[in-house]
Amino acid sequence: MAVNFPFSLLLLLALFLSLSSQTHSAGPNKPRDDLVRSSCVHASYPDICLRTLSSYDGPANTPRDLAQAAVKVSVTRARKVSGYLTTLRSGSKREQSALRDCVDQVGDSVDELSKTLSELQHISTGGGGATFRWQMSNAETWVSAALTNEDTCLDGFREIDGKVRVDVRRKITNVARVTSNALYLINRLDQTRG
Repeated sequence: MAVNFPFSLLLLLALFLSLSSQTHSAGPNKPRDDLVRSSCVHASYPDICLRTLSSYDGPANTPRDLAQAAVKVSVTRARKVSGYLTTLRSGSKREQSALRDCVDQVGDSVDELSKTLSELQHISTGGGGATFRWQMSNAETWVSAALTNEDTCLDGFREIDGKVRVDVRRKITNVARVTSNALYLINRLDQTRG
């Protein structure tokens, strides 16, 4: 049984190229993917955590990078929701008042999340544990306050029915979930530091 030499060579080359491309595509992001997966597994919303951080374009190679990335995602979404809320029009005075309050609350959340991001970017990694603890406490407090603001926004719509309420609830709930995941990753960062 004779085997055609050029065909065998072509088949071997195709197999080699297939295996090398699989190795190359799995190699560079594997540590990052493993870090994201292991960091998100116990988050409040693990699927959202995995989805947002796996697709994040910036650096996310350390727990600190992941915490910063989660806060950046939260800030970005909160800003988008704030912009969206300012475009909503409603009929009743109660709804208009709830919308204005919500825009203010989400604006406060953006400010607190921005302060959190700044604090995480300047965290003292060496020497004094007291400075690290103070910075982590600030970050945790500001993210918690952002979550409270998002919750307070939803409270304003408790007695209101209609499309505006449904839209606001959907948007704010999404922001609250990514913010909750950011708080989890910050708390995790604090715990791993010891």
